[in-house]
Amino acid sequence: MIKERNHLLIALTKMPKVGPVIARNLISYCGSVEAVFDESKKNLLKIPGIGQNFITQFDPKAGLAEAEKEINFINKNEIKLISYLDKEYPKRLTHFETAPLVLYYKGNADLNHTRTVAIVGTRQPSPYGINMCDRIIDGLSHYNVMIVSGLAFGIDAVAHRKSVELNISTIGVLGHGLDRIYPAEHKSLSNKMISNGGVLSEFMSGTLPDREHFPMRNRIIAALSDVIVVIESKRKGGSIITAEFGNEYNKDVFAVPGMVTEEISEGCNKLIKQNKAHLIESAEDIAYIMRWEEIDAGRVIQKQLFVDLDESESLMINVIRDNKEITIDALTYKIQKTPSETASILLGLEFKGMIRSLPGKKYTLC
Repeated sequence: MIKERNHLLIALTKMPKVGPVIARNLISYCGSVEAVFDESKKNLLKIPGIGQNFITQFDPKAGLAEAEKEINFINKNEIKLISYLDKEYPKRLTHFETAPLVLYYKGNADLNHTRTVAIVGTRQPSPYGINMCDRIIDGLSHYNVMIVSGLAFGIDAVAHRKSVELNISTIGVLGHGLDRIYPAEHKSLSNKMISNGGVLSEFMSGTLPDREHFPMRNRIIAALSDVIVVIESKRKGGSIITAEFGNEYNKDVFAVPGMVTEEISEGCNKLIKQNKAHLIESAEDIAYIMRWEEIDAGRVIQKQLFVDLDESESLMINVIRDNKEITIDALTYKIQKTPSETASILLGLEFKGMIRSLPGKKYTLC
């Protein structure tokens, strides 16, 4: 059953001249979405940003009729309607005034997943790009992430398919209504995603995949994600737009470097060169920057049960764990060993897979 409040919110989004900013302004000044529909046009005109042109086109009855059609479609197709006033609404979107009032969602993943990673890129990836996408997602499988992309040809589809293969939750953000899947070739893929993830749109049914909708879709991908990874892109395109939104929204952006002679790598290389993206070689680069601890309990338990450590090794492990990462000089001081003894113990622990080295002669636990 659709809440009456959400019925009215749909109607509000269908009215001319009403975008997310104006809609929130109306609701804020009137006190509720219900009050917006009860308010006289004379009083609405007193609200800052509301002009006569808006009032002339403000037609609540027409908006409610459109909303009724959408609600019938939603109920028939088991689509979830989530408004910005609902607890299920993605909290990451609430920071942005242009975030949609309502989202149309089909799936079972939590849109407030603990860690979200967007993976975007060219529609015509090279074997290198496909391999890097697979490798990065395979590495991310140890960090309890949800993968977000746009269900487009190319890297988007590779990211979604690999996520499905590894049973990682994955969300496809669409630039059209949920009455269709574009491109149509991805219908089967989208069905698999719905069972462990889903498809999401800010657009009502009947909305076509028009060119102007995709930059809007890209802002949602960026806002939904903690991390944005670009894998192969020309200097201009949807993935670069997503990366730019990511920088605007203070997200961590990563880009896979490519050959400087290849047009398909120009966008990624430029992002890195302009310090708009971290260079990424593997999922571990994301984990390091984001300070994510690997949650693969099986691997942790295996190390705890089956790796025999002597007294010096145990001491060193405890010191590194307490500091998360530490330089070799600081480690030498804390465990009261000579530099050569410290280096020898570190080497042994690296061979056992207990620690790994970081830039700047630092060490951290694996």
